[in-house]
Amino acid sequence: MSESGRIALVDEPAPTPGTGQVLVRVRASSLNARDLFMLDGRYPVPPGRVPLSDAAGVVDAVGPGVTRFEVGDRVLNSFHATWFGGPQRKPGPAYHTDIDGWLAEYVVIDQQGLVSMPEHLDFTEGATLPCAAVTAWSAVEGAGPGDAVLVQGSGGVSLFALQLARAAGARVIATTSSEKKAARLLELGASDVINYVSTPDWGAEVRKLTDGQGADVIVEVGGAGTIAQSIAAVAYRGVISLVGHVAYDTTGMNLLDFTYSGATLRAIGGGSRSDLEDMNRVITAHKLRPVIDRVFPFEQAPAAASYMESGAHFGKVVISH
Repeated sequence: MSESGRIALVDEPAPTPGTGQVLVRVRASSLNARDLFMLDGRYPVPPGRVPLSDAAGVVDAVGPGVTRFEVGDRVLNSFHATWFGGPQRKPGPAYHTDIDGWLAEYVVIDQQGLVSMPEHLDFTEGATLPCAAVTAWSAVEGAGPGDAVLVQGSGGVSLFALQLARAAGARVIATTSSEKKAARLLELGASDVINYVSTPDWGAEVRKLTDGQGADVIVEVGGAGTIAQSIAAVAYRGVISLVGHVAYDTTGMNLLDFTYSGATLRAIGGGSRSDLEDMNRVITAHKLRPVIDRVFPFEQAPAAASYMESGAHFGKVVISH
């Protein structure tokens, strides 16, 4: 369980599934940037709340009336526990904030909140999909052959966006501060990588690389600290998908510049169960594999959070159960 700034190991009785519910033996869970905000107290969480929103596991038991799964099935949870498809008209309960999350050995959940895991992935890979991958899937929606997509950095959402945009036939340009990470981004399929430390005016560089057109879709993870450059980089009538606020405490956007860009700014908050299922079909068809930086054992969950907070990772940080 988590309290502000720490994770504590607690023994509790194994839960029993009720009508329409499934007991999942969790095999792996993954960390997202949102978890760090909650664990260090930047976002309020009730005391004793079990953290983490993403997991993969095996159906260990089913309650009466369960028809979607059987014992032994490999499953993932949907990031939004009650958003199954279509437009989301209002926010629903969220893991780690409103309801207990997945950093546990066993979890009982309604059968509607689960999906089948892609067969070619192992549990540590599957556990990375519910939040970061679906967020990336929603962020690059509409990108296809001939389009240019810009991704920022090498966190989980950005790397998934790179892979999914490439699978859709789009060109991907990436930014980073590390030459070592730049090489890995190129290996993953980026056509060009811009070092935003040596090239702080990287919006203009994106335009140069695209013959003055700019990026059709930008996956914005920095927030206030990078939005000005994203506006400079976006193609006329392009899309900026706002998915993160890593640089939340710096400068903001110029509304006049944004107006002249003609672009659309859309806030992305993951996706529905249907989005997760659609994405999984694409991941299966292209045999995509999530980029995992490091896997920590369950007992070292606090160390996993500290490691991710250091910013040294390239890809996802996973906890094996």
